[in-house]
Amino acid sequence: MFKASYSLPALVAILFLIAASPALAEPSAALSIQDCVKCHDQQPAEIEAAGAAHKEAINCLECHTAHRPRVENNIPECGMCHDGEKHFELSGCLNCHNPHSPLDVTLEGELKQECLTCHTSQNEQMVASPSYHAEASCNFCHADKHGVIPQCVDCHESHSEQITQNDCQTCHAAHKPLELAYADTTPSVQCGACHDGVLSMLQASKAKHSAVGCVECHADKHKTIPQCSDCHGLPHPEGMHAKFPKCGECHNIAHDLNNWPNQDK
Repeated sequence: MFKASYSLPALVAILFLIAASPALAEPSAALSIQDCVKCHDQQPAEIEAAGAAHKEAINCLECHTAHRPRVENNIPECGMCHDGEKHFELSGCLNCHNPHSPLDVTLEGELKQECLTCHTSQNEQMVASPSYHAEASCNFCHADKHGVIPQCVDCHESHSEQITQNDCQTCHAAHKPLELAYADTTPSVQCGACHDGVLSMLQASKAKHSAVGCVECHADKHKTIPQCSDCHGLPHPEGMHAKFPKCGECHNIAHDLNNWPNQDK
C-alpha cells in the first residue's frame, strides 16, 4: 500500500490552498427583510406607520437591491418604479417625498408647476379665470404640508359680520374667485354685504319686489340682469310697449319700483 509522507510545512501549505479554494469556501450570506430592522430603526417605523403602497406592495429589498459597501449607492431612483405620468418626470423627488412615508408630502420653497402636474383641473380654472390667486404659488395658500386647505379669512376680511368662513364658498371658488356663482337658496343678506345700498332700497320699497330674493332675479351667476318680460311678459297693450320700450321710463328701477317722485302717477 502506498503511504504518503509529508513534512509539516507541506501540510500547512496544502490546508491553506484548500481553505482558499472558491469551490470550498463558505458562500456569501444573503440579507433578508428581517435583517434590515437590526440596524435601521427609523425607516421601518415610518413605513409601518405611513408606507402606503411602499408597505403593502413591495419590501425593503425590492428597492434597496444591494447594500454598501458592496455597492457604492444603494438609494434607488424613484423612476425605477414610477413612470408614465407627467408628475413622475419631475426631478428632485426627495424634496417633497419621503419614500418611507410617500404620501406625507412636505412643501418647501415656492411651488406651482410641480403641483399642477397632478392638479390639472385647478390649473384649468385659474387659467380660465385670472386672479391674484392664479399668480401666487400653490403653497402660498396650501402651506407647509400637502392637503392643507386654508380658511379664506386667513387672508381676506369678510364682507360683513353676517358672513362667516362657511359662507365664502356660497359664491366663490378658490381657484376662480372672481367668477361668482351661487345657489338659488342664497339669502339676500349675503348679497347685501356688498350691495348694501341696493338691498336697503329694495327692502324699503312698497312694491312686491321687496319680498323677492335677490337670486330670484339675478339667477345663477353674478351680474345677471334679467329682462322685466322674463317674469311679467308684456303686461300692457302693444301700443304702450311700442311707445315706452323701456320699462324703467314708467316704473323706475326694479329695486325702487313704481316710485315716481314729482310725477302724477
